[in-house]
Amino acid sequence: MVEHKPAGLTFEQAAAMPLAGVTALLGVRDAGRVAEGQKVLVNGASGGVGTFAVQIAKAFGAEVTAVCGTRDVELVRSLGADRVVDHEAQDFTASGSRHHVVFDLVGNRSPADLRRVLAPDGTLVLSGGGVSDGGSLIGPMGLGVRARLPAPLVRQRFVQLNAKTSREHLATLRGLAESGAVVPVVDRTYPLSEAPEAIGYLELEHARAKVVITVAQPG
Repeated sequence: MVEHKPAGLTFEQAAAMPLAGVTALLGVRDAGRVAEGQKVLVNGASGGVGTFAVQIAKAFGAEVTAVCGTRDVELVRSLGADRVVDHEAQDFTASGSRHHVVFDLVGNRSPADLRRVLAPDGTLVLSGGGVSDGGSLIGPMGLGVRARLPAPLVRQRFVQLNAKTSREHLATLRGLAESGAVVPVVDRTYPLSEAPEAIGYLELEHARAKVVITVAQPG
């Protein structure tokens, strides 16, 4: 699938959009069904998908609570989040707040924890790695199984995201970018010759947002 590069973006910013941006759009719009005035919580708001999710939820008129680490608080606040929770200083699942949609991109909390901050008829959207509280070897699959267990007993919805890109998703992202509602955040760029360093930074130093590898055009 191909879509025109959004006007006003650099090639690096445009390259950062498709996978992370579509995943965020699927989680917020398609799975979460976010509407104006709803409360949305994004756990993992400073990551590649999270930075898009915060902005997309705001573009749809939601009140957004963003959860991230200490060093990323100002970055996430600059994306328009109404409330930023530093998970190193505060347990967001013990806040007593309730949200219409909880979009978890980390997998570091159990479904039971996440349901505590979810409205009685809210939606829990899971997308991401992690082994959660139990150290499960099956990772996200285990989270999904545990999230489904109470389903017959509660009104809360559960969706495990399976990101599939379509032309419509890319066109929607392009429109959001061209309107200024969404601005891709690029942490660092590396030339192709430094791809191993880029992967090392991404995996070992907890990169914020997106890391982009540039390929020089010949001649």
